[in-house]
Amino acid sequence: MANKYPHTPDGRYFVAKNRLWRCTDPRLDEEQRRAHIKELMKARRAVRAAQQKDDEDALRQARNAVQSAKEALGERGPVWWDDEAPDEGGLAPHNSSYAEWWERHHSMPS
Repeated sequence: MANKYPHTPDGRYFVAKNRLWRCTDPRLDEEQRRAHIKELMKARRAVRAAQQKDDEDALRQARNAVQSAKEALGERGPVWWDDEAPDEGGLAPHNSSYAEWWERHHSMPS
C-alpha cells in the first residue's frame, strides 16, 4: 500500500494536499514527543471551544498554545536541521528543492 503522506527522502517533510509540511523533530525522545502532542491536542480542543463560544481572547490564547506546541515539536519555528537548508514548509513539492523527487514519486506505479 502506498504511503498516504509521502515523506521526503531526508525526512524533513511529508506531503499532504500538495503541500510540504514539516515533520516532527526526530531528535525528540518518545516521552518528549508524546508530551508535546498531548499539549497540542489540548490546545486544539481549546481553539474549538473558544470558536464555539465566540471568545476572541480565549481563541488568541488557544492559538498561541497551538503555536508553542508545534514549535516544541519542531514543526514550526526554527528548523531542526543544521545544514542551513531553508524551511520549505507550505510550498508545493513541485515548486521546491524536492521537485525532482516529487516527479519521480508521482511517476511511480501505485
